[in-house]
Amino acid sequence: MEKQALAFQNICKFYPGVHALSDVSFKAYPGEVLGLMGENGAGKSTLLKILGGDELPTKGNIVLDGQEHVFESPKTSLDSGISIIHQERQIVPELNVAENIFVGQLPKKAGFLNRKEMLQKTQKLIDEFGMNFKPYSKVGDLSLAMQQMVELMKDYSRGRIRVMAFDEPTASLSDREIEVLFKIMHKLKQDGVIILYVSHRMKEIFQITDRVVVLKDGKYSGESLTKETDEDKLIRMMVGRSAADIYPNRHRKKGKAVLEARNISTNFINDVSFSLHEGEVVGFSGLVGAGRSETARAIFGADKILKGELIVEGKKVNYTHPQDAIKDGIAFCPEDRKNDGLVLNQSVNNNITSAILKNVSKLGFLQNKSERKISESFTRSLRIKTPSLNQKVQYLSGGNQQKVVLAKWLSTNPKVLILDEPTRGIDVGAKVELYEIIKNLTEQNIAIMLISSELPEIIGLSDWIIVMSQGEITGRLDAKEVTEEKIMAYTIHKE
Repeated sequence: MEKQALAFQNICKFYPGVHALSDVSFKAYPGEVLGLMGENGAGKSTLLKILGGDELPTKGNIVLDGQEHVFESPKTSLDSGISIIHQERQIVPELNVAENIFVGQLPKKAGFLNRKEMLQKTQKLIDEFGMNFKPYSKVGDLSLAMQQMVELMKDYSRGRIRVMAFDEPTASLSDREIEVLFKIMHKLKQDGVIILYVSHRMKEIFQITDRVVVLKDGKYSGESLTKETDEDKLIRMMVGRSAADIYPNRHRKKGKAVLEARNISTNFINDVSFSLHEGEVVGFSGLVGAGRSETARAIFGADKILKGELIVEGKKVNYTHPQDAIKDGIAFCPEDRKNDGLVLNQSVNNNITSAILKNVSKLGFLQNKSERKISESFTRSLRIKTPSLNQKVQYLSGGNQQKVVLAKWLSTNPKVLILDEPTRGIDVGAKVELYEIIKNLTEQNIAIMLISSELPEIIGLSDWIIVMSQGEITGRLDAKEVTEEKIMAYTIHKE
C-alpha cells in the first residue's frame, strides 16, 4: 500500500431497501487529478459524503497515508486534510472574503479580533491563488467562480490540504470562470494534493484529469488513464452502450408547416428566416451569444419582433407576451431550468400543472384530483423518478428536474416545443432517456426547435441544422450529410 495514496477499500453503504455503494475499491495519488464519473445514482456523491464525514460507511475502510480513518463528522475529515467542495456553496454571502475564510478560526489579540492580521493573511492567500478581489469584498457580490475560490481558500487556510474533492464544480460557471478554477487545480496538483473531480462533462474530464474511475449502480465499473481512453469507452462503462447507440433511430418525416419565421429581427437578432414542420427536429447551433436563445425568445413572445413576420399555422401573429404564444400551442423549455423553468421549493405536482392552472381549477378553486391525475400521467409516461408527487423539485436529480419542466409544457398540449440546452447539467443515462422522449414527441407530430451547444447531440437528433453567428443565420445543413467541421465553419463564414 503506497503510503501517500488515498484508498477506498471495499466501501459499502446500505440504506433501507437501497445499496448506494457495494464493494467499491480504488486508489488516488498525490499530484493526480482523478475523474470520478457515473450516472446520477451511481454512488459518486455518496462516496464523497463518506470521505467528507457526512455519512459513515456500512462496511469498508478509507486509508490515507497508510492509516485507516473513520470520518465521523466533517470536522474530523477536514482535520485530516480533506476538503470537499460541494455544488452548493458553503459560504456566508453577507460576510466579506476575510470573514468567510477565517470563520471559526478568527485571529485574536488580547482576546479581541485582530482584524489587521486577518486582512493580511487573507491578502496573502489571495495573492497565492492569483485572485483580484479584496479581503474586504462582500462575498455575495462576487461571481460564482470567485465564491468558489473563497471556499477553496477557507479550507486551504486551515492547514495543508492533502485531498481536495470537487463535486460538479463547473455546473454554474462560465468558460472564463472554469479556466480560473482549472488554474487553481493545477496549482494544487503541483503542490502534491490528491484531487478527486466529479463531473459528467466529457470535455472537462479529458481536459483536466489524469485518470478516470467509473461507477455504475453503486459499484466500481472500471478505470483508465485519460490519455488511453475515449468518450465511447467511458460511456460504455457508465451506461453499457456506445456513444453511437445513444441517439435513437427515428424515421424522418415532415408534415405540414406549423411555424414560419420570415425575416424577423429584434434588438438581438437580424433577418432570421426558417420554418418548423410537424414531426421535425430543427437544430440550432452556434457559439454562446450567437442568437439562438434570442430567436427562441422572439418566437415565444418574450422579445418584441421589430421587423418581419411570424406565421403560426398559416396565420400571421404578433405576440406581446409569452401567454399569447402558449395559447397558440408554443412551449418553451428554457436553458436555465432552475431559475426560469421551475419553482424549486414547490412540489413535483405543483410544478407540472403550473402552466395549466385554469384547466385544473373550477370557480377559482384548484381541483386537486384533476391536478394529481395529470401529474401522475406525466410522471409515469416520462418516468420521473420521485418518492412522491409532493416531493420538492429541488431534491430531484438534474435529469428528473428537466423531465418535470418537459411535463409542465407538454401538459399545455403544444404544437411547437422549443428545447434550449435540454441536456445541460445531466448525466449520460438521463440524456439517453430524454433523447427517447424527443423521438416519441416527433412521432406525435410535435415540431421541435432544438438549441444545443453539443455538436454530436445536434447532429444525432436533428433533421435540419441552422447555424447562427452574431444574431444572423450563417448556414443551413441537412443532418444526414453534416459534420462537426462543417458546422464550425459556418460559425465563422456566412452562407
